[in-house]
Amino acid sequence: MKRARNFNAGPAALPLEVLQRAQNEWLNIEDSGMSVMELSHRSAEFEKIHNHAIQTLKELMEIPENYEVLLLQGGASLQFSMIPMNILKDGKRADYVLTGSWSEKALKEAKKVGETAVVASSKDDTYTYIPKVTDIEMNEDAAYLHITSNNTIYGTQWNEFPATGNVPLVADMSSDILSRKIDVSKFGIIYAGAQKNLGPSGITVVIIRKDLITDNDKIPSMLNYSIHSKNNSLYNTPPTLAIYLLSLVLDWAKEQGGVEKIAEINAEKAKAIYDIIDNSNGFYKGHALYESRSHMNVTFTLPTEEAEKQFLKEVKEAGFVGLNGHRSIGGCRASIYNAVPLSHCQELAAFMKKFQDAYMAKETQTH
Repeated sequence: MKRARNFNAGPAALPLEVLQRAQNEWLNIEDSGMSVMELSHRSAEFEKIHNHAIQTLKELMEIPENYEVLLLQGGASLQFSMIPMNILKDGKRADYVLTGSWSEKALKEAKKVGETAVVASSKDDTYTYIPKVTDIEMNEDAAYLHITSNNTIYGTQWNEFPATGNVPLVADMSSDILSRKIDVSKFGIIYAGAQKNLGPSGITVVIIRKDLITDNDKIPSMLNYSIHSKNNSLYNTPPTLAIYLLSLVLDWAKEQGGVEKIAEINAEKAKAIYDIIDNSNGFYKGHALYESRSHMNVTFTLPTEEAEKQFLKEVKEAGFVGLNGHRSIGGCRASIYNAVPLSHCQELAAFMKKFQDAYMAKETQTH
């Protein structure tokens, strides 16, 4: 079977080596005589898998001892509610930086819980850039400052994170976690749906500073960080298959040379495609401003709607998957998460160049 060149935005590509290992262990995990999907989540075999995933993530991201790693359900979208429910106290305000649709959705849910404020935004310019950290009008007494580190729909990414002092910095890193080295100690909470860089859909990683985990009997148990922390994320039946695959992806990341090596490859992948855009004389136009470009989601348009339709038709016929832009803005998008091979990005870049040359030659003949 020939593997698709998968540029889907999420659920996204998984490393081939991970899928092959899962296939080999499919019927007999840890010599149990069972598939991982059949294991009790209270069994020693699954507990080993569960704890290995948590420990490997701590190692890869160099997570300090005063942080907890929780493996939860509900996607990053549930965190839009859980975060304010747990740490937005009465009399406090939560500050939000708007850089795209997901930060808008996070703000919408927080408003239902307590007082919020937008302290910086690039909405007026169709989210083509990340606001400068010096332009953030943060309240020094805020409950937290929320950002979305990478914006999948618009193709923008934070290159510098705001220094927030005593205010916890909360980041939705669903689409760029583990893609580059970060200083976890600068954040109060990092959360991420797994289905882009960490594994399959169905599991959400929450990295939270322990002092932000407080007992509050008024919060429903399934939405309470304290409950999940006390139970090692095993308060209820977890998505065991997703956690197992998360564990395998983290092992794969270590085998690649860790986060620093992965970041180097990601930079090469992004450069291959952006170089085609930048040298196309305007045939391909990137949505994001240069200084805010994402290394995870390359968004671009073509000169006309007709050219775009033709490009998307031909690129699909050539074996590339998932190049359509998000339905809300259209255009094209190449999502080049950790598991997308460099060779696939180079092949896409070559296709883009070939398509431009053929299209322009045809246009010249027509006129």
